Amino acid sequence: MGLLRGAVLFVLSAFAAIVGLLRGVRSFRAAQAQAAQPRREPKAWLLEKAKTAAATLVLVGLFGFLVIASGVVPNEASSGHWAITEWLLTFATRRTVVFHSLGIEPPRHLGDPALVLRGAGHYDTGCTPCHGSPAIPQPRIAGAMTPDPPYLPPIVPDWSDAQLFTIVKHGIKFAGMPAWPALERDDEVWAMVAFLRKLPALDRAAYRALVDGPAAGSGEPVALGDLLGKQELPAAVAQSCARCHGREGEGASAFPRLAGQRAVYLAASLAAYAEGTRHSGIMQPVAAGLSEEQIAALARYYAEAAPRPATPAAKHAAAAARGAVIASEGIPAQRIPPCADCHGPLPEGGVAFERNQHYPILAGQHPDYLVLQLDLFARGKRGGTAYGHLMNHVAGDLTPEQMHDVAAYYGSLAGGLTR
Repeated sequence: MGLLRGAVLFVLSAFAAIVGLLRGVRSFRAAQAQAAQPRREPKAWLLEKAKTAAATLVLVGLFGFLVIASGVVPNEASSGHWAITEWLLTFATRRTVVFHSLGIEPPRHLGDPALVLRGAGHYDTGCTPCHGSPAIPQPRIAGAMTPDPPYLPPIVPDWSDAQLFTIVKHGIKFAGMPAWPALERDDEVWAMVAFLRKLPALDRAAYRALVDGPAAGSGEPVALGDLLGKQELPAAVAQSCARCHGREGEGASAFPRLAGQRAVYLAASLAAYAEGTRHSGIMQPVAAGLSEEQIAALARYYAEAAPRPATPAAKHAAAAARGAVIASEGIPAQRIPPCADCHGPLPEGGVAFERNQHYPILAGQHPDYLVLQLDLFARGKRGGTAYGHLMNHVAGDLTPEQMHDVAAYYGSLAGGLTR
């Protein structure tokens, strides 16, 4: 208390000295004005006023510096904000979000269940520790922050889709809210917005079913697959991957199928995520927390998992047929090489050869995921391993319809084809 009292007395003394100095300056200038000629040029009068204003600003700035230097202004999170400070920060935050979200148009498929699913898994791991969830309404550690991160279900309706996008993508200064780790991936940010739109209507059970799926053997629909199951999994799979990709690598439309994929490709992709050369705000933090041994174990585990059998695309048979032609023959007029040269499968009667193990197997992959990757390549937003750049010009020359055709073809094949 003695130290605080001394600091307060120091600030008050400094303030009194500055006020006395200002009064002396004003008295001196008043005396000068009386001694001067009764008429002054307008320019001289304006110059005098400007000098007085500048001197006042300097003195006010000096006073502010003395207040800060004294240490009397509290900076502890435990002290909270003054009401005026909290109001000012909240007002400024809302106004800047509103301004910077102008002109942002949400995608038409914002309500797509696959998009909601992508956002759900990341929210539970990346956002719940601070903002809580229907399962954990008030995280204790985050509740001691200043400002404390708000519980989102009641306040999400107060923001538009574009404003939520701006907040999630760019974060908020002085609030502990980080920007999205991969600013190139607007699709991931929109996935978070899609999930946030569903969040206010979720109770604890609905939330857990969406982000985790129910316990194995319950007979209920599973959002992200029967994640942990009864069999034993490598620790890294259970902790880092099964939530989205499934215990056997089956994935879902929102997440890629990993079962039967080349181990070299999987390991190189995880390393690229960890290094930031493959862009994903969801995968980069996960991969960065894995050791080289864990990456090798994950790659080996999923490479040895049994790929799924062929599922002919009945609804998209015509698209798959067109995609088969592109995959086997390419599109010479657009300078598109055959996809099968790098990704398989080998045409009937073709001579088998060893492909680069860094090239992924596409057979059996979810079509929606393939279309997304081709679109990211075309826009130069995907990144990847040392060979990823080879796809940029190829995907950039494909039309959206051709992307869907190729994806439909590969999605109809049995997984794991390496011929």
